[in-house]
Amino acid sequence: MMMDVLHYVNPLQGTASTFRFSNGNTLPLVARPFGMTAWSPQTDEGGGGWFFHPSHRHLEGIRLTHQPSPWIGDYGHLTIMPQTGPLALEAAKRSSSFRSEEMTVRPDYFRVRLQRYNTLFELSPTERCASMRITFEDLQEARVIVAPFKGESSITIDPNGSRLTGYTRANSGGVPENFAMYYVIDLDCELDVQASGIWDGDGEASLRLHEVGDGTGAFIGLKLPHSGEVNLRMGTSFISLEQAISNLSQEIGSKSFDVVRTEAAEAWEKMLNRIQVEEPNEDKLSTFYTCLYRVCLFPRMWHEFTEKGDKVHYSPYNGQIVQGPMYCDNGFWDTYRTTYPLFSLLCPSRLGEILESYVNAYKEGGWMPKWSSPGERSAMPGTLIDAVFADATVKGIAGYDAQSAYEGLLKHASQAAEDAHFGRKGVRAYQQYGYLPGDQFHESVSNTLDYVYGDFCIAQLAKSLGKEEDYTLLMNRATNYAQLLDPSVGFMRGRKTDGSWVEPFDPTEWGGAYCEGGAWQCSWAVQHDIAGLAELMGGKEIFLARMSELMTTEPSFKVGSYGFEIHEMSEMASINFGQFAISNQPSFHIPYLFAAVGSPARTQFWVRKTAEELFSSAPDGLPGDEDNGSLCAWYIFACMGMYPLCPGVPEYVIGSPMFERMTLHLENGKQIVIEADHNAQSHRYVESVHVNKQRHLSLFFSHDQLMNGAVIQFAMSDTPTNTEVENRHWPYSMSRQSQSEGE
Repeated sequence: MMMDVLHYVNPLQGTASTFRFSNGNTLPLVARPFGMTAWSPQTDEGGGGWFFHPSHRHLEGIRLTHQPSPWIGDYGHLTIMPQTGPLALEAAKRSSSFRSEEMTVRPDYFRVRLQRYNTLFELSPTERCASMRITFEDLQEARVIVAPFKGESSITIDPNGSRLTGYTRANSGGVPENFAMYYVIDLDCELDVQASGIWDGDGEASLRLHEVGDGTGAFIGLKLPHSGEVNLRMGTSFISLEQAISNLSQEIGSKSFDVVRTEAAEAWEKMLNRIQVEEPNEDKLSTFYTCLYRVCLFPRMWHEFTEKGDKVHYSPYNGQIVQGPMYCDNGFWDTYRTTYPLFSLLCPSRLGEILESYVNAYKEGGWMPKWSSPGERSAMPGTLIDAVFADATVKGIAGYDAQSAYEGLLKHASQAAEDAHFGRKGVRAYQQYGYLPGDQFHESVSNTLDYVYGDFCIAQLAKSLGKEEDYTLLMNRATNYAQLLDPSVGFMRGRKTDGSWVEPFDPTEWGGAYCEGGAWQCSWAVQHDIAGLAELMGGKEIFLARMSELMTTEPSFKVGSYGFEIHEMSEMASINFGQFAISNQPSFHIPYLFAAVGSPARTQFWVRKTAEELFSSAPDGLPGDEDNGSLCAWYIFACMGMYPLCPGVPEYVIGSPMFERMTLHLENGKQIVIEADHNAQSHRYVESVHVNKQRHLSLFFSHDQLMNGAVIQFAMSDTPTNTEVENRHWPYSMSRQSQSEGE
């Protein structure tokens, strides 16, 4: 039975962000789950990627957006704005004030009353289209403005009907030369052709009805009915104008605005109800379901459907129209850690389709994607799509060409690309030295550790395909992290071609050999062999002491090679969690390392403290960049009381559950029920765990154990009481799978 949970979602979560400080760096997106087209209010076009802020009180329009991150930018974007009175076209000049209480932003619905124009503007989305309803109080000089962004734009106003068609090539990169976002807008009232026209990127207007130019927009005069109400139906496509018209017909057709809105709400309720939470605290429910909403926005579908129902897509990798699914707008360095492991529980069938699309990307472009928006953007270290496929492989996710996936992953692990946008940079040096020399390569430590872990992950596919020689080679390379650990300082550090260490060394200095962090944040990216890392550091007790020091030392930093204080530094320094920079992905697994080496109580303390103090559904409710669901998925796992410490190993390290009862409804018809006794609200520590009424003494849950249906019962305490768990189990390591099979 579905619960009414959509009302808990606040899309404004994390939107109170700026270039210098991120409280999420999110947008208040109105979209269907994983929808191709999303919408956001725009309050400051001049803000670049930060084009909305909840403190603003002027609206410049509703923006059709595909932006996955302000650091990546938008593409195929334009803004729509109702207007009355004198014609005003440029964003700041056409803007209207609004009262905060008169703007509603929900996943399924946007509503605002524009005070300047005495107009009510509403929107509800489908996957590739939108229905808009505009109610004008002033019936004279009413119009709708369509405002594309910089880039070639074509607009045609049909003088014999109520239709506008066009395309925009606006983008921030990652597209072939023939890229375009095509669109069609149908209105249910007659156009006033004498009051309609085109305007160029400089704001110069004319009464022409067709134009191709840079940032060319349109103003559509309306002959309103007495009610003042007009409905717009908009279809979009990356394939063609004809496909945009077909998408509009398939997804909206003759449906009323209210029907579209009802269907949008139902789609979100169905998605959000895959996890049902029983909890008296309304604020915690709001935070949880808002985070779940964010997880289900990316990656976005990029394929479309023919009238026969076949999936087809414009390829952002070769510029051709290709059969099959495609998903875009995802940075694997961010999302492999939490988002994809959560998909493996909540929506494995969709995950299989997503993976099929990445195999398609490899076949179309010759390389596996690293950061797609919509094509390769080549941001961040490593090739962490390795972990996404490895995790799917060991969890039995189906629906994609495993042989081709392996071929693509092995290619970037063994071959250098002519175009530096693709594959691993410095792959030949990595093969020669076992690490990237710090005197030759920027971010040498971060890249090396990601390559090492990536090799472990690709090895899991090799093993599943019976490629024993490849498996042995890759697993041997998976120990290369040891070459960068300097026992004299207890951190990973840059190493030169001659084997000497890069000097000077300061664990609080950011940049150089590290990406968006320093030695404190980046020395622990050895998820696949925590036991080996602990041994190299001097043993379990020394390792635990270092971890405790990390969580409690001063959050001091030096700007290092960045030359200025980047926002991740500011966010770490603003909280009292030591050098644990939860604002950025490399720190996500750090508090779970205590449990990985047999000290779960400290994991329980730090995870609960982080989740309870640093997350909410408010506009400033996230402790750093959200990044395509990754930070919100971290919070969801914290609430569940488990965490996928090493994607590529089908296990979840046990944490501390936050709700009295949570039920995950699985695709296979089974359930994962997580119950915590009444002390869960005030107590952070786990006293005991039972699974299906049997005492559970392991430090982790297996994926199969969960997918077969499980009732997990936690008994909570206000003091650490789980020394029995500490004493019974081996540390987490590359051999953990074989250990767990023997227990």
